[in-house]
Amino acid sequence: MAHRQPCSQSEDQSPQPSSSGYPFNVVDEEIPGPSAPWVDPCPLPESPTRKRGRDDESDEETAPGAGDIWVVETLCGLKMKLKRQRVSSVLPEHHEVFNRLLEDPVIQRFLAWDKNLRVSDKYLLSMVIAYFSRAGLFSWQYQRIHFFIALYLANDMEEDNQAPKQAIFSFLYGKNRSQRPLFHKLRFQFIRSMDWRTRVSREECEEIQAFDPELWVWGRDRCTLMP
Repeated sequence: MAHRQPCSQSEDQSPQPSSSGYPFNVVDEEIPGPSAPWVDPCPLPESPTRKRGRDDESDEETAPGAGDIWVVETLCGLKMKLKRQRVSSVLPEHHEVFNRLLEDPVIQRFLAWDKNLRVSDKYLLSMVIAYFSRAGLFSWQYQRIHFFIALYLANDMEEDNQAPKQAIFSFLYGKNRSQRPLFHKLRFQFIRSMDWRTRVSREECEEIQAFDPELWVWGRDRCTLMP
C-alpha cells in the first residue's frame, strides 16, 4: 500500500479527557481472556525504518495468511488459461465485531475528534479488521481496548507522523500515564497472537471495504478533505 499524503494537515491540540463520565481507564476490565497469549520476555523485533507504500503491487506485500486459488480465465478447445485468485482470510464475523465496536461511545468520540483523518482514515480502519482476523480471538472477546491497540499498530506500520496517535492514550486514560505500560504489554501480546504478521496490502484493505461499501467509515478518505 502506498503511503498517502493527507490533503490537509492542521495541527489540532491533543484532546482533553472527557468530563462526561466515559470510562477512560478501561484496561483493567478489558484485559484479554485466558485465550490471549502470554507475554514473551524476548524483545520486540525492530520495525522497518521505511514505511511501505500503499500502491506497491509487489507479490511480497500480499497479506500473509491469505490463501490462493486457481480459477479458469479462458477455455479454448482442450486448452485453458488459469489465473491465481487470492482468498481473503477476513470472515464476516470480523466485520461484525468491527461494526459492534463502532457503537462504543469512546470510539465514536475519538473518530469525531480525528476530523483530519490523521490517525483513522479508511485504510487504517481497514487494517483494524485485518488484524482482528489474524489475532485469533473469539468474537465476544474483542473489546474497546483491542480496537485502539489495532489502530495504534496500524499507525506504527503506515504513518510517518507518530505524534497524533498519542491521542489514543488521552481517550483511554486521560492524564493518567500509569496505564501506558500495560497498554504496550497488551499490544505486544496482540502482535504475538498474529504471529508478527503486521503488514496489510492495499488490495486486502480494498477487499475489506468492498464487503460493506456503504459503511460510513469508508467515507473517511483523506483525498476528499478540503485543502
